[in-house]
Parts: sequence; structure tokens; C-alpha cells
Amino acid sequence: MARTRAGAPPTFGEAELSELYAAHRLSLVRLAILLVDDLASAEDVVQDAFAAMAGRRGRLDNGAAALAYLRTSVVNGSRSALRRRRTARGYVAPHDTPPDGPEATAVLAEEHREVYQALEHLAPRQREVLVLRYWSNLSEIEIAEALGISRGSVKSTASRALDALESILSKEGHR
Repeated sequence: MARTRAGAPPTFGEAELSELYAAHRLSLVRLAILLVDDLASAEDVVQDAFAAMAGRRGRLDNGAAALAYLRTSVVNGSRSALRRRRTARGYVAPHDTPPDGPEATAVLAEEHREVYQALEHLAPRQREVLVLRYWSNLSEIEIAEALGISRGSVKSTASRALDALESILSKEGHR
């Protein structure tokens, strides 16, 4: 942490921001891809999160607070991207799209493709909770903070999402 003046509390400086970017950009892009289903949009969401944080860094105490801020910003940015996408489509149900190119395919291992496709059928909040829990390995408390919901809502949403995911996979004959 950089010090601004003698006796002042440490601030989150440019060097710490660069280190945070190098250490966590890829995992944040992966998180965003799972939420927005598009590599270019995911990269934009993460870049916007880091840009917003650059303006706030003097107000963040440490790397953990900064990472929590970034996760929340990526989730919120993903929601906004999806909202914009829905608006652009005029609220028409999306049509089937061809499989993603090699760069998007490399994000998930082949054996997880069926689960990834089934995630697309979940409600947005359910998908967010499962992605944050099982992809980003966040605790219930961290998920609650990132999504702005209670810990109980995280538990119930995760339970319902897992039931729905199991139902989707079994209907498609994947189990």
C-alpha cells in the first residue's frame, strides 16, 4: 500500500492496482463469460470494472476490499450488459446460436460443456449464485455481498438452482 502523507492511512495505489489486474483479470473475465455468454462483452465488463476502480482506489483499504469491489462490479456490469442485450433484441426470445469459437471454448473443459449449456436455461439470479459459488468458489457471505442479497436468499436460490439444473440435465438425457 502506498502512503499519501506522514500519518495518513495507506491507500490502494497504482502499483497495487496493476498487481491486482495481473493476478485476477483472467478469473474475472471467466466469471463474466459465464454470466454474459460472450467473450467480447465479458472483457468489456471487466475492463469497465477496473476503470471504475481506478477512480476509487484511494478509498479502498486493501486488496481484499478491492477484489470484492471488482467482483461486485463485474456481476453488476454483467447484469447491465444482459439488460442492454435484452433491450436491443426488443424482448424477443433469443434464437439458437452456433457454437462459440475456440477462444470461448477454451474457457471450459469439454466435460463441463453440458452443464454450461444447462446454466443458460436458469433464471439470471440462479445462474449468478451458482457461478459465484462453484466457479469463483465464493462463500455464501461473499455471494450475498456481491449480489446485494441476504445469506438466506443465497442458500435458497442455490438450492433451487441446483434442483433446476439437475432437472434440465436429466431431461436432456445427460445423467
